[in-house]
Amino acid sequence: MRIILICIDLLQITRIFISVSGVYQLATKMKGRVLGELSKRAFLKTGIAACGALATPGLGIASGAEALSVVATTGMIADAAREIGGSRVDVRALMGPGVDPHGYRQTRSDIVAMARADLVLWHGLGLEAQMEGFFRDLGKTRAVVAVADALDTERLIAHPTYEGRMDPHVWMDPTIWAGVLGHVRAALIEADPEGSEAFEKNAAAYRTKIESLDAYSETILSSVSPERRVLVTAHDAFGYFGTRHDFEVLGIQGISTESEAGLNRIAELVDVLVERKISAVFVETSVSDRNIRALIEGAAAQGHKVEIGGALFSDAMGHEGTYEGTYLGMIDHNVTTIAAALGADVPYRGMQGQLAGEG
Repeated sequence: MRIILICIDLLQITRIFISVSGVYQLATKMKGRVLGELSKRAFLKTGIAACGALATPGLGIASGAEALSVVATTGMIADAAREIGGSRVDVRALMGPGVDPHGYRQTRSDIVAMARADLVLWHGLGLEAQMEGFFRDLGKTRAVVAVADALDTERLIAHPTYEGRMDPHVWMDPTIWAGVLGHVRAALIEADPEGSEAFEKNAAAYRTKIESLDAYSETILSSVSPERRVLVTAHDAFGYFGTRHDFEVLGIQGISTESEAGLNRIAELVDVLVERKISAVFVETSVSDRNIRALIEGAAAQGHKVEIGGALFSDAMGHEGTYEGTYLGMIDHNVTTIAAALGADVPYRGMQGQLAGEG
């Protein structure tokens, strides 16, 4: 019976995306071009396929003693849900290693997964810009929570381009990310009240780990000499990092990777590298290194050598099953890599000796 009811919900969700003319336009427009369309028939097929998946043996819905089915957009949110939910949750992240959330659009399999889930967690603050309309509509029939939207705005950085918007990269400051954990915990308790005691206990333990991570970050980054505290990256994802650790952050692209880096911006940053004798820049695992390499080549043309200080995790974590595939490992990797490249002494393989390669 529950499968039938959820199938009805799913078909109602599907119907939301079908316009009166019979065409659903995916996401939004970028530079005046419609990025894609799904016909009414194709979208209905998605809904029917989802119902079939629900009825397939081995793909049951969480109920009773079964784990709560949770779908999270980013790996950082998924990691938080696993840490807080423990054995009471079964968590799936939509966006894996190297995936850029700014331009990500839900696939058919994503829609099926979210329609089956007991709880959907997304970031908010404009991070999943191409999926916002989908989540608003999905939230009319399912439990859908934007875990960063309710953060205290006094601690957030205003978006330089869009009035009223904030920089969404709050995970770069563990003290702010700890606030997101509270919203994840609350969402899990709302979905599974019987697990409240376990969720509270797990959240407290995880918060302690994050406090230790922040203390480690402060210690090693404070050992970087003040004149070298300049972080040059592919896009402006490290603003909260800069505020927390007193670093100047220079991104080639803006807060969103959907923005373009003009030749003037690259030339401007080349001049900064040369004039201030900055010797290291950083690529990101979820962004092309093309613009960073253009900086290096531009500086070389002026007789100044710049090297890649390492690859940082900006909008996505490392591979699942690795230390870098956790939030703790992601931030540990970033701060250890940055500090080492900028001349500080860092522990071998990071805070817990778990980083891959030399830290």
